[in-house]
Amino acid sequence: MSTVTLDAPAATGSTALTASSPNDDGLAAIHGVIAKLLTPKVLDVDLKAEYPEDFLRALGQAGGYRGAVAPEFGGNGLGMKHVVQVMETVAKECLSSAFLVWCQTACARYIQMSGNDWLKQQFLPRIVSGEQLAGTGLSNTVKSCDTIEDFRLAARRVDGGYVINGVLPWVSNLGPGHVFTTGCPVVGEDNKLVFVMVDCSQAGFKLVDCAHFIGIDGTRTLACHFKEAFVPDSMVLAHPSESEAYVKRIKPGMIHAQMGMGLGLIDACCKMMHQSNRTHAHVNQYLDDQVEDIESILTGARMAVYDIADELSDGPGSERTLEILKLRLAGGELCLRAANAAMLYQGAKGYLVRNPAQRRLREAYFVAIVTPATKHLRREIARIEGGHSCDGM
Repeated sequence: MSTVTLDAPAATGSTALTASSPNDDGLAAIHGVIAKLLTPKVLDVDLKAEYPEDFLRALGQAGGYRGAVAPEFGGNGLGMKHVVQVMETVAKECLSSAFLVWCQTACARYIQMSGNDWLKQQFLPRIVSGEQLAGTGLSNTVKSCDTIEDFRLAARRVDGGYVINGVLPWVSNLGPGHVFTTGCPVVGEDNKLVFVMVDCSQAGFKLVDCAHFIGIDGTRTLACHFKEAFVPDSMVLAHPSESEAYVKRIKPGMIHAQMGMGLGLIDACCKMMHQSNRTHAHVNQYLDDQVEDIESILTGARMAVYDIADELSDGPGSERTLEILKLRLAGGELCLRAANAAMLYQGAKGYLVRNPAQRRLREAYFVAIVTPATKHLRREIARIEGGHSCDGM
């Protein structure tokens, strides 16, 4: 089994990043939106499964999604690093909302990296402004391409587009008027895939409530039912002949951006540990994980994530897929370690409904389980190191 550890940075100085916050490039307005619309609603999002729609739209108006696309389509030119930093900043308050930021920006980036100029012109300005909310339904696609589960959808080619049938059990950031992306094999195309944009209001498609979760229940995660749903060529991100190259373009950034959730969660856990140490440092010192140790690792992780994010802004980054997988794995493992430590620091009061420690522990498991999950990452790392190609989905 292949694993990777995150080490503390050896270098210090003017370029070193503190563990308390990311660089503030373009983030001042983001902080204001979080303080006004998200912080007061965190418990409602977590305990009442309230979907933070007002926050998501306001975040778009404040520029929170603009790093995902090029300036000609409404982007801000700050690239993937800005996407990660916004997600990280949101995750310090609420991981559910940070995950929705990932859904929104991932969908935008899929469009940005497609060859469909009409989709870019029609959707990207509205997605990055928060006017159009968007999800990503590629979990089943990813796991099926990696032979972890079977494809839940199938498409067939017809005049002017594709007809899709099947059910995706869990897709997030959805609702009436929302759009999302997905990919599935095409009948008669040797299992090559088509990637499409789906309008949740279109004919042949419906959203169905699914089971409730103990965490991340405010993410508007629904089942997607396709019954002879026609998707026109104008809504196609990549046809079967284009899908292999398309996957190479989207996969590295799709996985790497999730580190924004992890960085913010770990930072929040460190904050709780510091707060506990104001009164209980004399007993917390006997726990295995000390806050200073986790903060040092967090600083190194943040530097590594930002460095790769800058590279992904300039190109697909498929040559760094193995490194990205290892970093994502280590990030998920550090989330579990930090949240576990924060819970132990809090002690019995960490069980209180309004105490963030138990919420952060549930959120940490989400980071470790969301596609690609810890076991998925370890399997793919082992396969690549064993000589298998890393170019697939």
